[in-house]
Amino acid sequence: MRLSGTWSISNGLIATLLFSTLTPAIELDLNDEQSIKDAASTSTYSMMGWYYGNETGQIPGSFPEKWWEGSALFLALLQYWHFTGDTTYNSLMSEGMQWQSGEEGDYMPSNYSSYLGNDDQMFWGLAAMMAAELKFPDVEDGFSWLSLAQGVFNTQTARWDTTTCGGGLRWQLFPYQSGYTMKNSVSNGGLFQLAARLARYTDDDKYSKWAEKIWDWSTSSPLVNNKTWNVADSTQMANDCADSGNYQWTYNYGAYLMGAVYMYNYTNGDEKWKKPVDGLLGKTLKTFFPNGDVIEDVTCEPIKMCNFNEILFKGLTSSWLAFTTLLAPDTAAQIKPKLASSAEAAAKSCTGNNNNTCGITWYQNKWDGTTGMEQEISATNVFLANLINYNTGSFGPVTSKTGGNSASDPNAGSENDDEKKMKPITTGDKAGASILTLIFVFGWAGAVAFMMLGG
Repeated sequence: MRLSGTWSISNGLIATLLFSTLTPAIELDLNDEQSIKDAASTSTYSMMGWYYGNETGQIPGSFPEKWWEGSALFLALLQYWHFTGDTTYNSLMSEGMQWQSGEEGDYMPSNYSSYLGNDDQMFWGLAAMMAAELKFPDVEDGFSWLSLAQGVFNTQTARWDTTTCGGGLRWQLFPYQSGYTMKNSVSNGGLFQLAARLARYTDDDKYSKWAEKIWDWSTSSPLVNNKTWNVADSTQMANDCADSGNYQWTYNYGAYLMGAVYMYNYTNGDEKWKKPVDGLLGKTLKTFFPNGDVIEDVTCEPIKMCNFNEILFKGLTSSWLAFTTLLAPDTAAQIKPKLASSAEAAAKSCTGNNNNTCGITWYQNKWDGTTGMEQEISATNVFLANLINYNTGSFGPVTSKTGGNSASDPNAGSENDDEKKMKPITTGDKAGASILTLIFVFGWAGAVAFMMLGG
């Protein structure tokens, strides 16, 4: 993932003055199932206003400068279909998720592979996994959703790197990328989650063994502290992963929490997984709900420095918290009130541009002047997360033994030579990848300095 831009404070303030008093917030009554569905329908419609993949001359599922965000869009749409029953966007989902799947069915399309990170590919794998778990119909003459998740798993486990740090996935894939020398939480936590979900769905211990392996490595590294339950963002290979960059992001915690709760459910409540579920959940709720029980990415929101990628993080985490309650029901008492207050605040942020545009800083209970697909995706996710209060028996993710029927291909994506899958690398590709990564690194160095100086 890369830095794509930050919100404009001056433009936002002007827009706020012009429009925020003209449009009522999205109506949301959490005691009324239809009201939640209507709120999600409104934000989903706004979200899809940013999608052009179904138009003539456009590429289905493609966001060329931020390719991974297509997976975030489809993750939200899958849940929208599942929780509301509205099939409006189903054909777009099938088309886009198949189109971006790559020649080998592993989400390594040649057009984008020259600058991808493991986290980019992983999120598409999670979207395919969710499609299988929610019984989204497989596409005739296409890759099955389960096989796509398996293809991502197979290509990523082949990259497990023991040259330094005793194991782990690198952030980025190729030596000319600055992130190639880093190992980060979302890549490793995401693969841990994918392995755990595949284990539960297929009941194949190949996947559970990998989940154990990734978890054990993560807790032996600086990324996950299994005493304090702190989850760091990344660690550098140059010093053999001796220390970490400790930025706090919701999705790092959510990625590991979701993997742990799937393993907890798969093992019928094994204490090995009960402890991390409780520990990660407690730390997540303590760290990221500082303002009236409203979820917040505390590293970027207070200083108004969230880039496009980061706006998505708390929406993804909201969804993962909702699924946590379905897989470990004893967590519901802690999680559901937080999801409720977050959704109410998010709805109050949706007063922008005279068309219910949603903002980023939900805890302000008003529009913050920002506009974007990412804001709409996160709002949609938190609205849908509150539908777990209704018909919970039918909402949980299925397995191959409880109604899941997506076709399995354990050897999917077996052509694991990444160099063969990508288009020829140009000097421009290398320069672009380096520049984007440096922008990310130095942009955050500036943001942290700004925070430390009290700016």
